[in-house]
Amino acid sequence: MIEERKIPEFAVIGHPNEGKSSVLSTLAEDDSVRISPMPGETRQCQIFPVTIDGREIIRFTDTPGFQNPRRTLQWMQEYQGNDDTLIADFIAAHIGDPDFKDDCELLQPLLRGAGIIFVVDGSRPLRNMDKAEMEILRLTGCPRMAIINCKVEETGWLGKWQLEFRKHFNSIRLFNSCRATYQERIALLESLKGIDQNLQPIVDQVIIAFKNDWQQRNTQVVELLLGLVEEGLTYHRSISLQPGDDEGALKKKIHGQYEHFLRQQEKKCQQQMRDLYKHNIFNLDLPPHSILQEDLFAEKTWEFLGLSSSQLIMAGALGGAAVGAGIDVAAAGLSFGIFSTIGGIVGAAGTALKGRELLSGTRLLGMRLDAQQLTVGPVKNIQLLFVLLDRQFLFYSHIINWAHGRRDYQTSSSDDAMLPAKVGYSADWNREERKVCNRFFEIVQKNEHSEQDAEIRVDMATLLRRTLEKISLVREVP
Repeated sequence: MIEERKIPEFAVIGHPNEGKSSVLSTLAEDDSVRISPMPGETRQCQIFPVTIDGREIIRFTDTPGFQNPRRTLQWMQEYQGNDDTLIADFIAAHIGDPDFKDDCELLQPLLRGAGIIFVVDGSRPLRNMDKAEMEILRLTGCPRMAIINCKVEETGWLGKWQLEFRKHFNSIRLFNSCRATYQERIALLESLKGIDQNLQPIVDQVIIAFKNDWQQRNTQVVELLLGLVEEGLTYHRSISLQPGDDEGALKKKIHGQYEHFLRQQEKKCQQQMRDLYKHNIFNLDLPPHSILQEDLFAEKTWEFLGLSSSQLIMAGALGGAAVGAGIDVAAAGLSFGIFSTIGGIVGAAGTALKGRELLSGTRLLGMRLDAQQLTVGPVKNIQLLFVLLDRQFLFYSHIINWAHGRRDYQTSSSDDAMLPAKVGYSADWNREERKVCNRFFEIVQKNEHSEQDAEIRVDMATLLRRTLEKISLVREVP
């Protein structure tokens, strides 16, 4: 537990329009931070606390840019007082002077013992004014890190920046605030430990809290995914046909109702994921070629997501073999495994048939007419499970890798454009993992809740969690 008096604070400082607010927004996971292309928009310090489980664990403070660095440096170099009172004396000497308003304001957090994160745009050349700002921060004696925020892929000036930073800072990091992944944010926090030995224990606690919180969010996403697929796969409706009813039109109508139901459930699931990862204003407009831009039931979606035909057949064979194996066990081995073999063949044939009729309303939903009673559901095609999960995995990948400091919603391209032909994650699952899915699909279809079924659900949850963790380690494709 981090006590109130030990909450670490870091003042994010830099020249106007260098990316301070963008870095802060990404580190604090707070997309409410005002980010403006116009320099000098930040005139007051503003604290952005990071809270986990209702408790503040770290705070970042946005600051104005330096207003008069050369005269500020000159005053500090001529200062004859105690080093411990340098900041306080500077503020006391210049408070109320409009020429030093921003300089006094940005130094205020340092009086509280805040560490310094100095941000520069590494795509431009080093200037004398930058050197003045660095020297001011060195004279304060506060623990400090420099971040080279690479706003564009221009590295020609990087060497000069790094050489100058080594003279003034305890730690240097390259950091693209608009592309930083979760792993890169953790790496930056790790670097903060190096700027002051006294900070190490408290920053260690912060990092542990961040990692635990991330795992907890992934656990919640797993619950959302399980809820979505169970709702989608167990959908069940029955309606009576009256004399004169158009059976074809009724089937079309009830199929449309199912599609609408599942689209709404998916939308709700994705909104909850956005909330979990604190994307309050995230509204990425996916480009036309994004597979997520396609409707859940579009042919293109089913072409690029889910399992391949051969994988579907194998999944069916695994399921059939599992049933046959149960019979073999019941026969105390006297069947010599023959039922497992037959079950596998039957299962593969059935899945292949379903695979060719992926979007057929009858095959997808198991529509049947019995004594003027039209019944739909539960879902018969296991490919829906894989397609539905793949769409949520892709959305999850967007969410976790969309830095909070990023604002190019309209101009960015989706990572889907760079992905291979089979873009889903489920196609990479191995034989055992697909077997878990098959067993899960079977118990959901039957709506069973025995002790053994509970174990299957645990296996499925473990597979989903493992897949989310794997996605977390993959850098976003720009």
